[in-house]
Amino acid sequence: MTATVLVLVETINDYLPILEHQGFHLILAPTPTERAQAIATHGSRIDAVLTRGPLGLYADEIAALPALKIICVIGAGYEHVDLQAASDRGITVTNGAGVNASSVADHAMALLLSLVRDIPRADAAVREGDWPKIMRPSLAGKRLGILGLGAVGMAIAQRAALGFDMSISYHNRQHRAELPYTFCATPTELARSCDFLIVATPGGIGTRHLINKQALDALGPNGFLVNIARASVVVTADLITALEQRRIAGAALDVFDDEPNVPAAFKSLKNVVLTPHVAGLSPEATQGTVELVGKNLVAFFGGKQVLTPVALPAALSTSAVR
Repeated sequence: MTATVLVLVETINDYLPILEHQGFHLILAPTPTERAQAIATHGSRIDAVLTRGPLGLYADEIAALPALKIICVIGAGYEHVDLQAASDRGITVTNGAGVNASSVADHAMALLLSLVRDIPRADAAVREGDWPKIMRPSLAGKRLGILGLGAVGMAIAQRAALGFDMSISYHNRQHRAELPYTFCATPTELARSCDFLIVATPGGIGTRHLINKQALDALGPNGFLVNIARASVVVTADLITALEQRRIAGAALDVFDDEPNVPAAFKSLKNVVLTPHVAGLSPEATQGTVELVGKNLVAFFGGKQVLTPVALPAALSTSAVR
């Protein structure tokens, strides 16, 4: 039997032949309208769904897919996938943790450099015929704080320590004693200890609003914030106020609460650098991600263990459908 995969992701079309060559039948539904229509029209024969964290897959959608057996999430985050509904149905969930770590880490460092050295404003000034001589801080030898020391956080730490001679502190769910970095017990303690703070933790309930007014005040008027993780980790209103009042020096953001809608306040501030949630996008990362999805699908439908399972909560229902 050829498994049918509903593809909700909008950025991987060039690499979908990887899955087709493995024998999977694909239904592409990258827009909300196409998504709803595909589920309504083809729901009874969809065996798998390919999504990403912000797009998710919700309980009502899972209920409308009686043949669904596996959900594959691109990237590490799966915050809008209803794990309880999946567990109750006995549906397997996988993610792509670590595959795009290099791309995300590169983008984090690019944002940090652009923000601290004020590259966007310098570029705009030259294009307008101006020649400003603005004194900006150096990155070398500074203190970098990383919130979340998973694959992405580790890749950022290595670039910062080896490339810029930065000292590294971090806050993580677990203290990683094997690493030569300084552990901070709370996000506020981490913010207080650094010049630059990069948010690299997954989204979800467990990390929601870890960076709030208290943490931003601890970062201070000379501190810079970069978020390449999830907007939910930072209290947006607190960040806007801190930027407007110059209680922090600046922020660079690749993620937002209601994408693609970006608060007007961010757009008007001169101490902010913005990108459209592209940190994980590179040909290398995208190809690797789709290849991992293919490996997980082949393993699952071949009766083997998937490579990157997501831990699910205990099922509340005893009537799992497989």
